[in-house]
Amino acid sequence: MNTFDPNTFDRGALVAGCRAAGIEVHLDHALALLTTYAVGGSAAAAVILRSTDEVVRFAGVMSTMPGVPLVVIGRGSNTLVSDTGFPGVAVVMATGDEGRAVAVDGDLVSASGSMLMPVLARRSVQAGRAGLEWCVGIPGTVGGAVRMNAGGHGAEMVDSLVSVSLVSLRSGVRRQVEASALGLHFRGSALCAQHVVLSATFATTSQDPVVGTAALDEIVSWRRQNQPGGRNAGSVFVNPAPGEGSAGALVDSLGLRGFAVGGAHVSEKHANFIQATEGATAGDIIGVMSHVQDQVAQHCGVVLRSEVRLVGFDDDVVARFSGAHHSDAGNLDACRSLCRLMGDL
Repeated sequence: MNTFDPNTFDRGALVAGCRAAGIEVHLDHALALLTTYAVGGSAAAAVILRSTDEVVRFAGVMSTMPGVPLVVIGRGSNTLVSDTGFPGVAVVMATGDEGRAVAVDGDLVSASGSMLMPVLARRSVQAGRAGLEWCVGIPGTVGGAVRMNAGGHGAEMVDSLVSVSLVSLRSGVRRQVEASALGLHFRGSALCAQHVVLSATFATTSQDPVVGTAALDEIVSWRRQNQPGGRNAGSVFVNPAPGEGSAGALVDSLGLRGFAVGGAHVSEKHANFIQATEGATAGDIIGVMSHVQDQVAQHCGVVLRSEVRLVGFDDDVVARFSGAHHSDAGNLDACRSLCRLMGDL
């Protein structure tokens, strides 16, 4: 249950603290254009962070404002914001100079948390490293990919992630954290809303850049042929348990391609994508998700859960689409352990 009272949020104190720290801050900041769905309301406040130093300075500000909700937004490629917006602070991770180059140390490749995943793939291939080619198919940032243990083309972050540099916006603590302490599981991790991935380090192997470039081209070509472009957030539903079929196949088996609510519809190209068109609202997208979930549960006996992060929605909406892993005892223990490590508890 969210017990935060927006009336107790001293936005003036936030603005004053950010300005004193040299942090860009905006009140009533529209979030729609910060996500690939391009729908949703405004955040009560938003800060734009372009460097590690700014993240650390902002942590000092937020440490004086306990209880104010936070949401970290990178590329916004896996996020749906409610039409009523978000009552707290949106932390927008802009790509500065740190997000444009990788560092190679032997078999290790390190990148800023704000770096786009396709850039990580291409930079690592150019450096003669193998193992991160699949990242070219993930439209988000490195930090967001760590948070959700992103994956595709038979690989995921946990396969090669060695460690991350992490900062807590609540405590101000900054640590190098081993991947094993991040509670990485299928499309999720132990990272909480206050945690920002400053950088990530991956294990790779040596490879001729020509070979790597060919692999990149193949992945990009496959995506163009099999997945829709436009306004979507990638795969909406998490695949069910092994043996129960893919989420897309279940949706497709019920003839739901093209099903629409308002300005949102199930993609005609891939049944596990929901497209937003001009005039769409977050409510329209939730309406499509709800109908699809109900139909699959009724006819296939499988309850589909969302892979998309829902921001600013009522607790009952979030609970409806949250997977069992959100309440799994092991995952909850991993969250508590990480919070203790980061000084949040």
